[in-house]
Amino acid sequence: MSITHTNSELAQRAAAVIPGGVNSSNRRLPWPLVVTHAAGASFTDADGTTFLDYHAAFGPLILGHNHQRVNAAVHDVINQIDIIGAGVTEREVTLAETLVHHIPSAERVLLTNSGSEATYAALRLARAVTGRDAIIKFQGTYHGWHDSILMNVISPPEKIGRKDPLSLGMLPAAIDSTVVLPFNDTDALTELLQQRGETIAAIIVEIIPHNIGCVLPEPAFLAALRTLTQQYGIVLIFDEVITGFRHALGGYQSICGVTPDLSTFAKAMANGYPIAALVGRAELMDRFGPGGGVFFAGTYNGHPVGVAAALATIAELADGSIHRHCFALADYAASELRTIAADLGIPLIVAQFGSVFVPYFIDPARAPIRSYEDLLANDTARDIWFRSEMCRLGIFMLPQALKRNHVSAAHTRADIDRTLETAREILRTL
Repeated sequence: MSITHTNSELAQRAAAVIPGGVNSSNRRLPWPLVVTHAAGASFTDADGTTFLDYHAAFGPLILGHNHQRVNAAVHDVINQIDIIGAGVTEREVTLAETLVHHIPSAERVLLTNSGSEATYAALRLARAVTGRDAIIKFQGTYHGWHDSILMNVISPPEKIGRKDPLSLGMLPAAIDSTVVLPFNDTDALTELLQQRGETIAAIIVEIIPHNIGCVLPEPAFLAALRTLTQQYGIVLIFDEVITGFRHALGGYQSICGVTPDLSTFAKAMANGYPIAALVGRAELMDRFGPGGGVFFAGTYNGHPVGVAAALATIAELADGSIHRHCFALADYAASELRTIAADLGIPLIVAQFGSVFVPYFIDPARAPIRSYEDLLANDTARDIWFRSEMCRLGIFMLPQALKRNHVSAAHTRADIDRTLETAREILRTL
């Protein structure tokens, strides 16, 4: 006789042995959720409820859950080889060659396991090659858990323009070495660099700040980033952990036409299997090699499972049909949400790019959203309520304000129509 456990029961067990009951702070929800099965565009919890999934584990699942051919590639590799920890495998070489082929900034590639590891290594390299300590990040962007950049993401209004570290225990020196500027503000960037450009090792930018939804970079801002970093000898780092492979095989840099010195990739690169990459100019990246003086290591770097999944995922994306499918559905979802809100007289901006769309409860007259500061106008309570109600009715949108929704290859027009019907039902009650 099988024994089943509910969300609540399993969550109580988790809380007894895992701090907060989850293994990543960002996974905590207002209610207990224990996932037992996932396939395609949906997942099922321990209570037997199936959700249409737009969260997509913060974005990796460009092909959908448990993609058959990606899983087959993983099964194939684990029957041939496991972790060796010496030398290199042919698949690692093939993946590096593939990334160099697709990504404009990639002349050299190093594989690791998470976006945080990749951005950490990128900043270390930038400091090594410039001999400088300070870095610049932008308000509303997220680049991982390490001390130099774990600050000023979704900040309260009183913290704008001030340091807003996300954790206790961060080194004060690391916090002090980071300058936070408003996104898309070319004047602020220019002024800061005029004052102290020779002290800045790197500028790291989430090229589309998807951690606050979908705020698009302005062409003039991107051009200024490239021109000014070259002028002051600063390493320009594009964080494409979310945008890479989800929006294009070459990342957003292949769309916008601005090529950074270093770039980081993860998430959609392997459709949810753990792998990340730091790529960049050869003269910089070769400093990780013999005699370069910059250390890079990790027992699980280039693990056969992640590498096989990445190669299989990139093969699925190669002809562009999946991107076209996802982009069209996301565009349809965003357009129809705007229409629904307008019909009901509800102030709503729906931002969208590629396969990502996000509703902001902001007067459309305030569009376009240029920076995090513009998002302070978002009705946070209404935003969270809407998302929570969508979840209650089986449409899983992460119930946190400003968070993005992702369309995958597994989503269908019928899924979007169901989502829109549910959204209309909920918004009508406002």
